[in-house]
Amino acid sequence: MRLLKLVPDNTNVPFMRWRMPALLLSLALIAASLGLLAAKGLNLGVDFVGGQMIRATFAQAAPLDAIRSRIGALDLGDATIQEFGDPRTVSIRMALPQGKGTSVDAAVERVKGAVRQASPDVRFDAVETVTGKVSEELAWDGGVSLLLAILGIAVYIWFRFEWQFGVGAILTLFHDVAITLGFFALTQLEVNLNVVAAFLTIVGYSLNDTVVVYDRIRENLRKYRKMEIVPLIDLSLNETLSRTIVTSLSIILALTILLFVGPDVIFGLSAAILFGAIIGTYSTIYVSAPMLIWLGVGPDSFVPTSAPTNAERVGERMP
Repeated sequence: MRLLKLVPDNTNVPFMRWRMPALLLSLALIAASLGLLAAKGLNLGVDFVGGQMIRATFAQAAPLDAIRSRIGALDLGDATIQEFGDPRTVSIRMALPQGKGTSVDAAVERVKGAVRQASPDVRFDAVETVTGKVSEELAWDGGVSLLLAILGIAVYIWFRFEWQFGVGAILTLFHDVAITLGFFALTQLEVNLNVVAAFLTIVGYSLNDTVVVYDRIRENLRKYRKMEIVPLIDLSLNETLSRTIVTSLSIILALTILLFVGPDVIFGLSAAILFGAIIGTYSTIYVSAPMLIWLGVGPDSFVPTSAPTNAERVGERMP
């Protein structure tokens, strides 16, 4: 029985022909992402900003206006009330009560009572409370973990390959993380600890794909000494294309199913990894690989420039 092949043998796609349009597209996406982050910011969850979050599910579409009106009358501070995944599920986020006479549990019960008045058939699925000190620690630890992961990757690539490969990998990771952050700023999906885990997963996936391509490029640099760098990179990308497509499709299919039928609690995680997998596949071809060209890598970049061998010197001394 013949095996199914998604990519035919001996493919010859001229990927590098479109490297300049791809560069312009990447720069535009990064600029748009940074602009969205500055203009709209991220929808940080309770994990990072502190406070309390109540998730409620209704039999029909949630009466958001009535809920806002009744919770506002409680005088517990500003509350953020928005749909959570679907029109029947609502996330209610608010700061911790500041008055000494009001406890967290009492504030939660008052909010629940107000929501029941707006819709008696409501069901409360989760209540989360995080203090300001804990949220600061979580935000700091999440940021440090992401930076340390990228730093560790830079060190690994530096020793595993040459410095040009390390710079290319770091710029690729910055590209992927920046655009994914822009996606969250655009959609205003909640950013919580699950999403931080998703970013670490994106970093690992992008690195894995990049290392496979870089390893093939380095092998071909040693094998084809006289081949120009552009056709050599095209050859390397085509040789690893089957692996790239099969891996990416497997991840995308699994995450798409999780996105639509998975539980709401991992919706943000699934969306982040799915978007990151798509961007990571694109960046492996159109950021990592052409970055070597722009950094001056050529067929003779890594050829050792050693002195003549002893045999050559002996030959020169013979009469």
